[in-house]
Amino acid sequence: MSPDLWMLLAFVGLLISGVPVAFALGLGGAVGILAGLSPSMLATLGTNTYNGIAKYPLIAIPLFILTGLIFERAGVAARLVRFAQALIGPRHGGLAVVAVLVCMIMGGMSGSGPADAAAVAMVMLPSMTRAGYPKPFSATLIAASASTAILIPPSVALILYSIVVPGVDLRALFAAGLFPGILAGLALLGPAVLVSRRHGWEGGVGGGEAAARPRVGESFRQALPALFAPVLILGGLRSGLFTPTEAAVVAVAYGALVGLFLTREMRWRDLWELLGEAAVISGVVMLIIALAGIFAWSGTMLGTFRHLAEWIVGLTDNGTLLLILIMLAVLLAGMVLDAISIYLIMMPILIPVMQHFGWNPVWFGILLAMNIAIGQFTPPVAVNLMVTTEVAKIRLEQTVGWALLFVVAMAVALALVALFPEIALWLPRVLGYNV
Repeated sequence: MSPDLWMLLAFVGLLISGVPVAFALGLGGAVGILAGLSPSMLATLGTNTYNGIAKYPLIAIPLFILTGLIFERAGVAARLVRFAQALIGPRHGGLAVVAVLVCMIMGGMSGSGPADAAAVAMVMLPSMTRAGYPKPFSATLIAASASTAILIPPSVALILYSIVVPGVDLRALFAAGLFPGILAGLALLGPAVLVSRRHGWEGGVGGGEAAARPRVGESFRQALPALFAPVLILGGLRSGLFTPTEAAVVAVAYGALVGLFLTREMRWRDLWELLGEAAVISGVVMLIIALAGIFAWSGTMLGTFRHLAEWIVGLTDNGTLLLILIMLAVLLAGMVLDAISIYLIMMPILIPVMQHFGWNPVWFGILLAMNIAIGQFTPPVAVNLMVTTEVAKIRLEQTVGWALLFVVAMAVALALVALFPEIALWLPRVLGYNV
């Protein structure tokens, strides 16, 4: 059996046996070294682990994770919900629209789907339940809407993609993700509103909870600090005032000011706790990236990624058909793995394929992100759905039917971006970024 096969089988076998993905990557790479290289090459494990995370742009990941936690604790989600309710008003499907809009705005602060899902679910689920929405529907809608955080800047996944794929401008990726992220949110709005009207959920004016419409002026004033956060981050990037990594620092500082002095829902003691929580989450992410360095080095030295890429290219000369097959493979991977693991495992294989067919790397990265977003609320793993079902106190299997509905809706948005690349590429071109 070839060393390539030994490495891949070891990795898959460890995953199936329940070994965490970080250690499965590291151990799989070590098996590849032993099977195809000199055992003395095991001395490179430490170096490759360090090289995996010794990249300046990666500093943005723990900082944006901290940003999401701070805004969640600062009561931002509740203020955004009240403002959205004031705009939408009491009507069938009104709270469903509010949930989608708030998830999209929160995604422009946290860059993380699970963090977005947790913050919005805590605020929206009680209101939606009192208004007559079934918990499985509400939990699934919030999980699906929160997945747009992987597209709407700042996105932790797109930060990693810019590091894995050489020569890709992160600012171009951030700009390219904005319209597809909005399109994905709109795609979810359609079926959500139609289903709500069909079942008569939230029965319009006089419908209990829905009838209490906040005042627009007052709710806008309260939500203004939250609404300014995406403007600050994206505006600073566009103006050249700071880099994406520096934008993460600015976002943390701004979030702390909002929570401590404007909303006053966060104390200095809370900030210390959030630093610890962000460190734990970031540690898990960085451990995956670090040990993936061993897997990547082993696969490169053995030629595993080159062999797999040649095999994929040899499947068909039709680039469109191959793109569809790749999207399906990424969707399946997204159902069982997180975005970071997918990028680290699959991109060394897909980069040569992308170059062979001349696909734009920015557009291709957005397609991958949309696919992974769908996987975040598609059982059996569905990290976003796990968060919202835990908040709703329901079983994951109760949401399968609704999840399939929203998978189809977001798949339509994905198909539109695939057919019309300018949906993603127009904005970065207008802004003058390298695409």
